Amino acid sequence: MIIRLRNRFIGIAVVFSMAMLFFACTDNYKRVGEEAQKEMYPRGIAENSELTYSELNEPLEGVEAKAANNIAVLRSPIAYNYENLLFPYRLFPEGLEVDFFDENGEKNKVRADYGIIYSATNLIDLQGNVVLETPDGKKLETPQLYYDQDNQWIFTQEVFKFTNPEDGTIMDGEGMDFNRELSFLNAHKTYGLMTIKEKE
Repeated sequence: MIIRLRNRFIGIAVVFSMAMLFFACTDNYKRVGEEAQKEMYPRGIAENSELTYSELNEPLEGVEAKAANNIAVLRSPIAYNYENLLFPYRLFPEGLEVDFFDENGEKNKVRADYGIIYSATNLIDLQGNVVLETPDGKKLETPQLYYDQDNQWIFTQEVFKFTNPEDGTIMDGEGMDFNRELSFLNAHKTYGLMTIKEKE
């Protein structure tokens, strides 16, 4: 009888100790930095998307698409829409291609391995093997390129290679800014071999 009673007390003591241990293990660790970041979920995800940006010459009456001019066409294998955040943006993690059209309808092409469009600032950030080509054959290659949509100004602080078939020049350098038509260029630093075609 005494042994049974003793075993019961030991069993109750073990259960009580385990319960105390279980309830005492609470997470009081205060998370900071990257651990404190909340999960962000996109408003939408689009696969193999094609977005067309248009501009109206005059106000539309009813459903008239003739008055709209296409400014750009953006294609991407996958796009994440984070327009639901305080600082909204669109993310293109697997790259994108953009065709920009000028007033004459001529097309400038841009390709990049990765891109972000910041809606609040109208800034586009292109990264990884960025190539910009104009209809007259000018070509800019750089690892990163920014496009300020409000001012229609393009710039990079990275190394670049600029090829101009009109005058047969190839320019290497670091840092450049220019207008959308590439008619005005400001190279911050040039170096290496520059090939210049001589006039006959």
